[in-house]
Amino acid sequence: MKRLLLIAALFVTAQGFAQKKAPTSYDLVVGTYTKGTSKGIYVYRFYPENGKMAYLSQSDNTSNPSYVCVSKDNRFVYAVNEDGKDGGVSAFSFEPHVGTMKLLNKQSSKGADPCYITIDEDRKNAFVANYSSGSLAVLPINKDGSLGAASQVIQDAGKGPDKDRQEGPHAHMAYFTPDEKYLLFTDLGTDKISIARYHASAAKPLTVESTVSVKPGNGPRHMVFSNDHKYLYLLQEMGSAINVYAYSGGKLKELQSVEMKLPNFKGTNGAAAIKITPDGHFLYATDRLDASSILVYSVSPETGKLTFMERHNTAKNPRDFAIDPTGKWLLIASQDDDNIQVFKINPGTGSLSSTGISVKIGNPVCLKFTAAE
Repeated sequence: MKRLLLIAALFVTAQGFAQKKAPTSYDLVVGTYTKGTSKGIYVYRFYPENGKMAYLSQSDNTSNPSYVCVSKDNRFVYAVNEDGKDGGVSAFSFEPHVGTMKLLNKQSSKGADPCYITIDEDRKNAFVANYSSGSLAVLPINKDGSLGAASQVIQDAGKGPDKDRQEGPHAHMAYFTPDEKYLLFTDLGTDKISIARYHASAAKPLTVESTVSVKPGNGPRHMVFSNDHKYLYLLQEMGSAINVYAYSGGKLKELQSVEMKLPNFKGTNGAAAIKITPDGHFLYATDRLDASSILVYSVSPETGKLTFMERHNTAKNPRDFAIDPTGKWLLIASQDDDNIQVFKINPGTGSLSSTGISVKIGNPVCLKFTAAE
């Protein structure tokens, strides 16, 4: 009997180790604009041993799914529908083993041109930034993964110094603190970050507690936390700059601001995406339009501050990029060149080298990795 119990225990232990093994492949979920050749959301299988991709499926029943997110359990995909004043949010069931999606339902985003969506880890609520109307909407998520009607809308007000782009509020991103006690959301039009306390089960889950302003005219866009959760990095679209903040308990303290533009740069620019490698050693940020490039920074583990390493030219308008979970590869979605390019990351220096691997997709604007097993 003791021998049988020992064998059973070893089997259970082995099963546990097997379940914790890293996936050997991932799904790449791609959000797009459907104004050109794109038909909707695309799914590719990504192989980290060689950086190659294989087409799996596409969802043709959703328009302008410019930003997407995947639930923590890999069972659902959520996408904004950036359709002007008729902004919407769509929910899909997702089968990661085969990379297929099925539309569950669609709800109004209660605002114009929704451009960003995120959900909490427990899949209680979805949070949508409505760019043109300058509002943040909260949509409850049902047990079957479908979306309920908006339970809360936070409307920003104000304007910035740029009369063309900051004539009013423009919400751009909703981003949780790592403990999910707070939700941060940026407003490009009013040059601020709002910090809201989050209570998942409340009728109105968010309560704005404070705001942090940036340099007027810089237009804050996207954010990312350091791997140790001590620092927040804010990318500013209009100013092409990165602010570094110390973070603690819903409070931000600015430590550093770095310029992304080359000296004497005369063309158009628009910083777009910001990400950190899985080991936390390097940070990358893209700049669009005439500046089309990606910049590499090393991250100080002691202070969180950034040191510029190098700049790479990219295909036209690098709207988004993603670092695969192994930290070996960086994929850039170039909106105006209709492609996704694969670059290899040097683990010691953060430097990028072209692999020559790419796929053609119309107007790719969002890339999300998720485990395929």
